[in-house]
Amino acid sequence: MLSYYLAATLARLADEMVAFTLVLLVLDRTDSPALAGATGAAYALPAMATGPLLGAWLDRTPYRRSALALNQAVLGAVMLSLLAVVGHSADWITPTLAAVAGATLPMVSGGFTSMLPSLVPRDGLARANSFEAASFGAATIAGPATAATIAATVSVDVAVVVIAVAAALSICAITRLPALPPAGSDGEPFLASVIGGLAHLVRTPRLRASTVTSTALMGVTGILLITLPLHMDSLGMPRSAAGYLWTALEVGSITTALLLGGLQTRWRPEHVVVVAVAAYGLALAVWPLATTFAVLVLMAGVSGLLEGPMLPAMFAARQQYSPQSLQGRVSTTAASLRVGASALGQAAGGLLVPVVGTHKALLVVALGLLAAAGLGVVAGGRQSRMTERERLRG
Repeated sequence: MLSYYLAATLARLADEMVAFTLVLLVLDRTDSPALAGATGAAYALPAMATGPLLGAWLDRTPYRRSALALNQAVLGAVMLSLLAVVGHSADWITPTLAAVAGATLPMVSGGFTSMLPSLVPRDGLARANSFEAASFGAATIAGPATAATIAATVSVDVAVVVIAVAAALSICAITRLPALPPAGSDGEPFLASVIGGLAHLVRTPRLRASTVTSTALMGVTGILLITLPLHMDSLGMPRSAAGYLWTALEVGSITTALLLGGLQTRWRPEHVVVVAVAAYGLALAVWPLATTFAVLVLMAGVSGLLEGPMLPAMFAARQQYSPQSLQGRVSTTAASLRVGASALGQAAGGLLVPVVGTHKALLVVALGLLAAAGLGVVAGGRQSRMTERERLRG
């Protein structure tokens, strides 16, 4: 399992650096929040279409390692290309290149995570999910912090090069992953396989509740990604300092993901997802009150503690409510929805923040998180009512 977590974390490190670095690169060279939002959206948006297709293919192929490595190779090549074009060519070229790198983005999250049930015994999945959440958290901690530090001390251009290096190192680690047999049926038509994964997400209320909440969370996070660098101006800090806020948020998140990962075995995982997102929203509502950067960092850390149990519970929901043959499709389709929602959020943030200002944008983010939790309750309501009727009949 060590080789798995090393490969997954290196790939996620590169990915987590991209979102923040793209915003800094575009703002630094063009000073255009709209173009920064459009570029971030273009990086993430293709995943909404490719995720279900990639997941169906992953369930049917023994070549998962090749697909994961190819994703990282494309990422590295595109990032180096962006160094040459951002601010030096027509605006449409920058988001177009970003879209090329984002086409296989569901591989980074769903592609790796879908392997866990094949690598770990069922009674070890809860612990593996906590470590998987820690992998995401470690990458999310190191990614923005690394990008912020390099951008502040050297240049944002060097941060872009570091992403390409991290992608190359992840390819080396991926080659050490075990080859896994196909999980799905070879005889099922490909289109039917794609539709089967989507239908399972839609028709399974408990899984739907977790998916709707986590997807809406990512949409709101996309707005936050654009808001925080611009909010640094009001605190007298460089825009790159926003990376340390993401670090504080993820330090808190990874702490409770590891310490409270057992919640997914004591409570229904979709309930953990909804409660954690709602608590995160309440905590973020006080961020606009921070008058110093240090206070805001502390608030971010506390918010991360409240949000932390969400990620391992999200993994548990996919595993508990989906058969083995659907793990790839469910994981990558759910990942594509999350990435696509983040893309839309970044595009919305690029338009919203210049109009309402960063303080009001932070309040919009907090309200959006509470709305995400509410949508999850509504999405899972049918299952809850059915369960109650069955209990009463019994």
